Amino acid sequence: MSKKIVILTGSPRKKGNSIAMTNAFIKAAEAKGHTVTRFDTSDMDIGFCHACETCYKNGNACSFESDFNGAMADAILEADAVVFSAPVYWYSIPAQLKGAIDKLFSFMIGGKDVSGKECALITCCEEEDPTVMDGVRIPIARTAALLKWTMVGEVCIPGVLEAGAIDKTDGCAQAAALADKF
Repeated sequence: MSKKIVILTGSPRKKGNSIAMTNAFIKAAEAKGHTVTRFDTSDMDIGFCHACETCYKNGNACSFESDFNGAMADAILEADAVVFSAPVYWYSIPAQLKGAIDKLFSFMIGGKDVSGKECALITCCEEEDPTVMDGVRIPIARTAALLKWTMVGEVCIPGVLEAGAIDKTDGCAQAAALADKF
């Protein structure tokens, strides 16, 4: 069955390792007949959650003007699955993506039922220690649990820093195989 998949990226490096894995995932997902909508959060003005709890009061997901409003929020609401893709930045989620994740709160405050979606993660880090990616993995897993999404898979590749280093691993192959889980 064809699914609507939204992918949110968090890397500003257009030729970076997580973007290479994202591209491999998208190619494989589209080859399977899925529709993929991609949002590169590093190219967007998303801002941060103000905790004002006025989400959807003015018709927008966020009461503050933001690129989260409109296409991104609507795509997530309509999606069957959401994939997060980002490198580890200082042992955590890059701020570019974290703003979008924080604004998922608007669905809860606005009474939007987003339960039942599938979710996955694509991430990588410079260090060889795979636990370095826990700063991305755990918040995404907790987000999925809170929103009642099913985590269908993770691609976590350590030991890549320079653009293109992912080509010396099976990261892109793992990302492409992740499409099989949807």
